[in-house]
Amino acid sequence: MIGRGAPGFRSPQSSTMTDPTPPSASRHWLAAAAYIGMLAAGIGVFFLIRSYGETLSAPAPEPGSSAGVGAATGKGHALFHVLLALAAVIALGRVFGKMFSYVGQPPVIGEVVAGIALGPSLLGRISPDAMSFLLPNDAAPHLGIVAQLGAILYMFIVGLELNTGQLRSIARSVFAVSHVSIVLPFVLGAGLALWLYPTLSNSAVPFTSFALFVGVAMAITAFTVLARILTDRGLDKTILGVTALGAAAVGDVTAWCLLALVVGVAKAQVGEALLVILWASLFVAAMLLVVRPLAAAYVRRNGNVAPSRGTIAVVIIGVLLAALTTEAIGIHAVFGAFLLGVLIPHDSRLARDIGRKLYDVVTVLLLPAFFAFTGLRTQIGLVSSGSDWLMCGVIVLVATVGKFGGAFVAARATGHGWRDAAAVGSLMNTRGLMELIILNIGLDLGVISPTLFAMMVLMALLTTMATAPALHYLMPAPKPQPVDEMEAPADRWPAEVLTSTTKARPVA
Repeated sequence: MIGRGAPGFRSPQSSTMTDPTPPSASRHWLAAAAYIGMLAAGIGVFFLIRSYGETLSAPAPEPGSSAGVGAATGKGHALFHVLLALAAVIALGRVFGKMFSYVGQPPVIGEVVAGIALGPSLLGRISPDAMSFLLPNDAAPHLGIVAQLGAILYMFIVGLELNTGQLRSIARSVFAVSHVSIVLPFVLGAGLALWLYPTLSNSAVPFTSFALFVGVAMAITAFTVLARILTDRGLDKTILGVTALGAAAVGDVTAWCLLALVVGVAKAQVGEALLVILWASLFVAAMLLVVRPLAAAYVRRNGNVAPSRGTIAVVIIGVLLAALTTEAIGIHAVFGAFLLGVLIPHDSRLARDIGRKLYDVVTVLLLPAFFAFTGLRTQIGLVSSGSDWLMCGVIVLVATVGKFGGAFVAARATGHGWRDAAAVGSLMNTRGLMELIILNIGLDLGVISPTLFAMMVLMALLTTMATAPALHYLMPAPKPQPVDEMEAPADRWPAEVLTSTTKARPVA
């Protein structure tokens, strides 16, 4: 025990150090004068340099280049408006999210509605100048990039938490639900095009292209929004949640391949669409044969050791490269990020730590930008007349019957009970921003009109809002089950275990 007299201990009284003498008033004035003199000398030297520099001349600017004066000031500054828009959509999204949660809706609906409120549908009608100041046209693409980055990282986190062992055990149900819930709404949508085409299209658009786009738009499930709803309601690790999420993932990849084919038909480039499907298959094969063994080897070698910054950097680079690859192939970037997350063992320290580090930043800062950006481009005012609203109602009805009916039938055929099959159908009927990405492609190609685009946006919003009350009615609070029951093969599960009320092993 070290005492007062022990070596290494020095009491304040015995210290040989002396406190510095407080500076006198004269020293204060002297220091201030020296500081002022230094500033004055610096300013004087600058003006001497300026007086000579003004006599110099520089080469003329390159044609089409900007001198840069005013680029960082005023209304046209992109960074200023992106930061302002982010602050606005996050704040309003939090407020709307709280409001919608009080009526049983997931907060994601509030974030989407917040984006619509800040766009031309509400703020643009009240004060076009305010909307233009919040996000002028030249700044909107920059916010879109932030939004897409948020979606990519969020779907990577969703992939990290997906229990692939559980998914493999219910693969038959996943594939059946995904594909039946694509075929039925696609056929119904193509049939609906017979009624919509004469009114909402024009002679410059071939009926084949129009019908294909309407069919694909009806068949899509909002993968990102579905994942957010499952997470918010605590269903993402239940049998029901894994079935719906896996079916949405498989179904949306299939739908994107169909979309590539449809775009090829619209552009008379079917060969390129077939190449998209081929490259997508090769990419998935490469990820399974190369990336998955590498991830498994890392987890075996390091066990529960916390990943270093270098390891996290390598993983993030891998996420960006996977997203870049699928984007280059022609399938949306989120699927590459999601697939990489799936291939990292969900119960490893690597998955837990990376997911924990990314989650708050992505969900609070980046993901609301993704939800709001599409809302900023929506013009609900285009749907105005009674006949327009009738068409919109029929679109919602056909979309619901096709998606819900297809998923319900497939879920029942693969062993789910009536209540669980209805819950799967309700979840698969969730649409949203993945739908809007497809609609934007159709709008950019001129295949669908702005009025039909607005109707489809309303359909996506209404079908998504219907999911929460349907789940509330169909599903009681989840009851945890023993882990050993959850890890048993599907054919050994009791009937009561193969339900939405069954929890998987927690990730954290």
